[in-house]
Amino acid sequence: MARRKKIYEGKAKILYEGPEPGTLVQYFKDDATANNAEKRAVVEGKGVLNNRLCEFFMNGLTQIGVPTHFIRRLNMREQLIRQVEIIPLEVIVRNSAAGSMAKRLGMEEGASLPRPIVEFSYKDDALGDPLVPEEYIIAFGWATQQDLDDIVSLALRVNDFMSGVMFGVGIKLVDFKIEIGRVWDNEFMRLVVADEISPDSCRLWDMETGQKLDKDVFRRDLGSLTDAYTEVAKRLGVMPSNVTHRPKPTLIN
Repeated sequence: MARRKKIYEGKAKILYEGPEPGTLVQYFKDDATANNAEKRAVVEGKGVLNNRLCEFFMNGLTQIGVPTHFIRRLNMREQLIRQVEIIPLEVIVRNSAAGSMAKRLGMEEGASLPRPIVEFSYKDDALGDPLVPEEYIIAFGWATQQDLDDIVSLALRVNDFMSGVMFGVGIKLVDFKIEIGRVWDNEFMRLVVADEISPDSCRLWDMETGQKLDKDVFRRDLGSLTDAYTEVAKRLGVMPSNVTHRPKPTLIN
């Protein structure tokens, strides 16, 4: 079988040419990164868990009418996705103060916000993914005002879905980030949720204990990242049967 053509490799995923025009194969790596990849490790089984969890969330969004790039899961580490033009923004939805927001505003982590807040950051690792206002986005042509209105609407629908699903299994959705892509059907353009939704891209806290079940476990050295993600998968009923565990990640020098 011919070797697949690699299209792109990021910190946690690899994109390969798909079997049909307009498709890609998204491969989930075991790599974990934090602080713009200053901290890196290999956490065995992480990619398998994120693939299964991403499938669960994307299928759930499709069922409620939120368009995504997801087509189907291919195997334990890969999924077939629709090729899209990624808008160079990270769309962040915050339900509680945490992370950079808490630091910027001097707020206590976990403080409730008066309503979900949507922020945008420019996707550029070298610049540290800086926050950008809507005026920048429109001025530089990354998206139109109509695009931004539609993106905010999509993000809030994702938030409603994710918050409800997590609440049902005793997990608080503190915040999350998504990416949005453009797809064309003939001359008609539409926006879809792209990239991934997984504990890598969310902050998830146990509602009773406050235990962190997301990548902050790795960022802050709070224990086993695989155990945290496995707990989320178990609660959602999507625990794969053959994830292997390691007591500690393997550091990359």
